[in-house]
Amino acid sequence: MIGGGIAGVSVAHYLLQLDYNLDVVLLEMEATLAHHTTGRSAALLLENLGTSSMRVLTSASLDHLRNTPDDLVDDPLLAHRPVLHVGTVEQDEAIDRMLVEGIKSATTPTMEIDVDEAMSLFPLLRRERIHRAIVEPDSADIDVGGLHQSFVRGLRRAGGRIVTSTRVDAAIPDGDGWQLDTTDGPIGADMVVNCAGAWGDVVAATAGLAPVGLQPFRRTAFMVDGPGLDTTGWAFAGDIDHQWYLRDDGPQMFCSLAEENPSEPCDPKPEELDVALAIDRLNEATTLSIRSVNSAWVGLRTFAPDRSMVIGPDPDNASFVWCVGQGGTGIQTSPGVGRITAELTLGGPLSQPFGELDLDEIRPGRFRTGQ
Repeated sequence: MIGGGIAGVSVAHYLLQLDYNLDVVLLEMEATLAHHTTGRSAALLLENLGTSSMRVLTSASLDHLRNTPDDLVDDPLLAHRPVLHVGTVEQDEAIDRMLVEGIKSATTPTMEIDVDEAMSLFPLLRRERIHRAIVEPDSADIDVGGLHQSFVRGLRRAGGRIVTSTRVDAAIPDGDGWQLDTTDGPIGADMVVNCAGAWGDVVAATAGLAPVGLQPFRRTAFMVDGPGLDTTGWAFAGDIDHQWYLRDDGPQMFCSLAEENPSEPCDPKPEELDVALAIDRLNEATTLSIRSVNSAWVGLRTFAPDRSMVIGPDPDNASFVWCVGQGGTGIQTSPGVGRITAELTLGGPLSQPFGELDLDEIRPGRFRTGQ
């Protein structure tokens, strides 16, 4: 296993759930797990988010998220929070598109509400700027740390091993398996599972395999002082065209520019201009009157060219398995993604939750001519 974010630990957990005799070793190049994207997520359960295959994988994840085994968590992973989308007069078409898409998906309710209802869900909005509003009432915050730890507990209890501060510099085919050249010395493996996130194509290159065309995108987030009010029950609020979003986080407010700016795989840092643009948009849309930022960071959301995930054995070497391209859905889909990746790694069959999944939408070979 390469990569200690939410994808890597979930796949490792489910591999050992399917076969406890496996020797599973997870390699993470950083000193701590979940250093990059996993630890920087807005962490919402939005069942209507992403491509059709992503929605199936979200549905397949709900049982673990809602009914996590008691021995894997200390507290429930979900806390109910509606998601509110607002738009101005100029954004009528975007509102209509979201309503049509929400009804078409028929996963959870997506409904239009009036301005008074929108204001009750997020009282800091500027009423004069709300022309129409949509709410997804069945959404929830996800405890990312608790979810990640649930998989770590599961894989460790089943005998899996985690090795940090270990980067894979080369993966050399060795008979039926691989010889991994790492910064901690050589490691032999029968199978390599690539859960390296933004570095997924880089890892494939070290194995002599073709990339799938992953593109990381920056997303800026920051914390500011809250309004000093009781925010219990407030929604996650955002612009219908993804110009900004925010929610309460204890006494502070979690805010984002919601941008998608291309990036190389890296440990990105916030840029002052991006934070300033977000503040301008938020002050125009809300009465929060942001003047300063308490902390800021950037996460990378990585997409394949068609925005569906890349999961399964590489068509040129079935002992190299992909699990990348989660985009903005990696947290909420992690139980389903972990399980289906494990099942495909071990040769199937696929379990019942994936009955509606079109495997052609996620196969790594879909980006290669003639495959």
